[in-house]
Amino acid sequence: MALGKIVRFRLTGMAVVFMLRFFIIFSLLLIGLFTLELLQPVEKYFVLPFTAIIADISVWLVQSFDDNVIATGNVIRDRVSGFGVSIERGCNGLEAVIILFSAIFAFPAPFKSKLIGFIAGFFAIQILNLVRIISLYYLGQWNMTAFDWFHLYLWQALIILDALVVWIIWLRTLPGSRYRPDGPEPKPA
Repeated sequence: MALGKIVRFRLTGMAVVFMLRFFIIFSLLLIGLFTLELLQPVEKYFVLPFTAIIADISVWLVQSFDDNVIATGNVIRDRVSGFGVSIERGCNGLEAVIILFSAIFAFPAPFKSKLIGFIAGFFAIQILNLVRIISLYYLGQWNMTAFDWFHLYLWQALIILDALVVWIIWLRTLPGSRYRPDGPEPKPA
């Protein structure tokens, strides 16, 4: 073949069971955590205070170079122009954190590795989300069309992609991360 050799992968019974187990646990965790996030007490006592903290941190970061910004609850506002952005459900990074949590805790790995991966991933997602919030705050003051496009399309995808990248990096750091259902381990070159 001109394009090279086609490599065929054969799924063994063990690999199918492994993937099925991961998919079932991942799905159950996603459904459970997204349902939990929608409950009124969870929103009132966790989601809203968490979102307000994200707004406060965003303002604290922005005030290092722009002292006209204030936070009131989940709203970041410019004192001079009055322009503000409201950090709502879906904009606080929790959905990406739920996806990451579900992927990490569905994967068979030592609990310590899961905990370390989740904590590192939580901060990676939230740091990128802070960049997202601050950039949207300034984009909205400059051009609402650009704000809408970045808010609805680009940043949504990047935050979820961040969770996926963190998960893949976490997988690569696991001891014995080269899962091989058949055959001996390859010899180092």
